[in-house]
Amino acid sequence: MGSNDLELSIDTLKQYTIRMIEKCEDAVKESISCMIKKDLDGAMKVIEKDDEIDVLREYIRDRSIELIALKQPMAKDLRYIYALGNIAIELERIGDYAVNISKETIKIGEDEYIKELIDVPKMSKECVEMLCDVKIALLEEDEKLAYNIALRDKKIDELYVMVHDDCLKIMNEKPKTINQGVRLLSVGRYLERIGDHITNVCEKIIYAINGEMIEIG
Repeated sequence: MGSNDLELSIDTLKQYTIRMIEKCEDAVKESISCMIKKDLDGAMKVIEKDDEIDVLREYIRDRSIELIALKQPMAKDLRYIYALGNIAIELERIGDYAVNISKETIKIGEDEYIKELIDVPKMSKECVEMLCDVKIALLEEDEKLAYNIALRDKKIDELYVMVHDDCLKIMNEKPKTINQGVRLLSVGRYLERIGDHITNVCEKIIYAINGEMIEIG
């Protein structure tokens, strides 16, 4: 087995992972954009396009197994293949949460929002920026950048607390808002979980580079 052949195969896996990250970026961005605009057709398209993320996940999984079984990689190569397979799992969950956000948007429909959407878009923006930087960390094998990206999840958690508290206050004062309030809480929770999955991706990047298993945050 030539090392160049293995490097080429791992590089192919990495490129598909980058493509998956980009699709997750788009899904998160579009799901919140549709929510803000009450674009129900657009929200449905986000749901439909999730199949593309799932297909990439399956491809990365299958090629990872194939590489390990047929080429028997050692040391860093094996770590890298393992990490990319796990990163794909985390990315698939991010796509699923974007779908969940779109489903909540469709359920809310044309109803006026019970509160101005301020912190939810901020959470989404932070998630998308983190995903964009994750691409750089993976491509450049920059473990310091990966670590610093994961630390930014704290800001998403803080914004979620604000969404949570605002919604509960309104729901307590106006019981008729409870139904939508629960949906807005769910959207905030989905974005908070996206931040957690991005953190997990960062941990896997660090593991691929130096073999160190760490938990950040």
